[in-house]
Amino acid sequence: MGTKVTMRDVAREAGVSPMTVSRAFKQDASVNAATRALVQQAADRLGYVYDATAQTFRAQRSGFLGVTLPSINNANFAATHRALTLALAGTDLQLLLGITNYRVDEEERHVRQLLARRPEAIVLTGGHHSDATRKMLSVMEVPVIEIWDLPSDPIGHVVGFSNAGAMSLVVDHLATTGRRRLGFLGATDDTDKRGAERRRGVAEAASRHGLPDVLLLEAGPAPVSMSDGARAVDAHMDKLRGLDALVCVSDPVAFGAMMALQRHGLCVPGDLAVTGFGAFEIARVACPTITTIDVGAETIGDLTGALVRDVIAGRGAHHARKPVEVRPGLLRGESS
Repeated sequence: MGTKVTMRDVAREAGVSPMTVSRAFKQDASVNAATRALVQQAADRLGYVYDATAQTFRAQRSGFLGVTLPSINNANFAATHRALTLALAGTDLQLLLGITNYRVDEEERHVRQLLARRPEAIVLTGGHHSDATRKMLSVMEVPVIEIWDLPSDPIGHVVGFSNAGAMSLVVDHLATTGRRRLGFLGATDDTDKRGAERRRGVAEAASRHGLPDVLLLEAGPAPVSMSDGARAVDAHMDKLRGLDALVCVSDPVAFGAMMALQRHGLCVPGDLAVTGFGAFEIARVACPTITTIDVGAETIGDLTGALVRDVIAGRGAHHARKPVEVRPGLLRGESS
């Protein structure tokens, strides 16, 4: 075992005071970039790693932001996470990520573990949580930001949009183009509450336009995939032949459904229009391209990052918690 390298050793190697070394590692504004680089180079030569845990105890700061996402495989959630990370790049905050797999009980487990480590703030995807999660967050003095939704009873701050309202844009478009008999293809259960909101939005918008009741089709438990979309079409082909349009919960589901429809000899959009949700890359490269909703996944990450910085800095922590609303937009493709 070698001799333990200390902060004083780094200071001697860099030719600065131990206090300067300490401030450099804490990203103190009083230490310029050149000096921080000099200190880091000295630390690298000596193999020294700054003990952030000890600093946490002294400063009563954890230095991390807790984030929950339903899935990291979803390109939109990944884009939000990437944008959030970039928005916080100039801070000393580190993101600690928990994947909930669309389950509120799994979210509850992650929140309990995150709170035990005293995060600077917690970002939750969605506005539906277990009673235990809401209780824990209500009694802890940790800022909470709910994203990707506009909950009616928010816990704290909100950066999101109405999933039901976004789907009304699709129905408005379909009704305007003469499509009257609509189907909705989504998850079997309501574990994906945002998907359930989209289903509700389609039904309410159809009623507002005076259209017949929407045919509700199930593609399996959340998260539903391309393959699930294709299998659902195979299973419900007789019902689909009586529709004008199939509204899908996401672009991957729409792509799978569209491929299955074409295998069954139906022309999209001639026989049946198909729409998706999320503005995934697959919607742009599909043939035909898919009509979809752009929810601004990166914008949500950018705005959340800015809000986190303000709240932690004490700007807005006690202000009125007015939701930061992102406005989704319809992207018309060749599928409708």
